[in-house]
Amino acid sequence: MSDSSPSTGRPTGTGKGALKRAALLDAAESVLFTAGYAELSMRAVAAEAKVRLGHLQYYFPTRADLVGAVLARVLKRSLDRLEPLLAPEAPVQPPDSAAMVRTILAEQEDPRLVRLFTELWALAAHDDTVASAVRGFYRNYQDQVSAFLRCHRPDLSERTCHSRAAVFTMLMEGASLFRSGIADHRTAATDAELLTLATTLLNAPPD
Repeated sequence: MSDSSPSTGRPTGTGKGALKRAALLDAAESVLFTAGYAELSMRAVAAEAKVRLGHLQYYFPTRADLVGAVLARVLKRSLDRLEPLLAPEAPVQPPDSAAMVRTILAEQEDPRLVRLFTELWALAAHDDTVASAVRGFYRNYQDQVSAFLRCHRPDLSERTCHSRAAVFTMLMEGASLFRSGIADHRTAATDAELLTLATTLLNAPPD
């Protein structure tokens, strides 16, 4: 999966343009982490990146474009880590669902990543265009999990793969709030139960 620029059409390959774009996304993440969603304006990100507002708008014309690109990059990072487990040619049969769940849970131990998402969720509650970008991120996330199930679980229908992927995403994202210390703190016992529940969902026989 490539790191594409939502709706801007700007090239995102290698070279100076890609480096500049990455620096702008770093600045947006920094503003979210240090100042919160209320301060995520185009001017604030440009100031953080030490560039002119017009330079930022060349790559990301609107805040929604910027948020969409931040989310696309986060998803790409996650998929890069999960690729050996999600790939259709993965040699594990049956698929190692527990390893996939452990990888996702390990990401939730990164306080910066969890803070990034909580700020984006808060921003989405106040901005419909940002909410649309967030929904797009989760549709992509669910599509990846559904594709994993379709590949490794040919006994499941398309509808079952999609619904299980949706519930799996809800379970993992809800867990991030509780495991991060925002709503509660993770423990070895709750982590063990979460791992069992999530893998059971992925491995359960057809209804």
